[in-house]
Amino acid sequence: MAEIWAPIGAAIARLLGPQAEVVVHDPVTDRVLAIWNPMSRRGPGDPSLLGELDTMTPDESGVYGPYQKLLPDGRRLSSVSAVVSDDEGSPIFVLCVNLDRTPFEQAAELLSAFAAPVTERPKVLFEHDWTERINQVVGGYVREHGRQAGQLTREDRLSVLAELDRLGVFDVRRAAPLVARALRISRSGLYALLAELRDQRSDR
Repeated sequence: MAEIWAPIGAAIARLLGPQAEVVVHDPVTDRVLAIWNPMSRRGPGDPSLLGELDTMTPDESGVYGPYQKLLPDGRRLSSVSAVVSDDEGSPIFVLCVNLDRTPFEQAAELLSAFAAPVTERPKVLFEHDWTERINQVVGGYVREHGRQAGQLTREDRLSVLAELDRLGVFDVRRAAPLVARALRISRSGLYALLAELRDQRSDR
């Protein structure tokens, strides 16, 4: 019977290996029939010790888990076990997949380190960096509204320009081309929007 399911066990092991141990058990003899990528120093013919499944409840398809297991070296595993039964409902074998969580935990720790709070940037270094200020305003608006700069509407661009104008960006020489580039519009389009913005202010 193990030969029938050997290609399935091998396929799972090939996809998830070397992080996954795949085991086929005989529930009648409580012995290991086949194993791929062994992590627990077991081999075919060794005791399966499937009694642990008696304390858990399978889902409607006969699958247990995911549940946690530990290796002697302290590594944590996420495990699932599928009980395959015959037409009369008697278990004929159990397929277990034990996934080593170590690489994923290490990756999570690494990402958490990058996500750690950063210190406030030194204002003295950026006080006169208008390029940085333009990027902050445009980038902040893009992130807040979930649209790329090239997808901003005319009203969006007017809002961005109003904030940049309030910060005095357009009082700086050569700021306009940088703003136009950040907003993905032409310089003439930028000047037209600025004129519209200032007309709106004068009408108030």
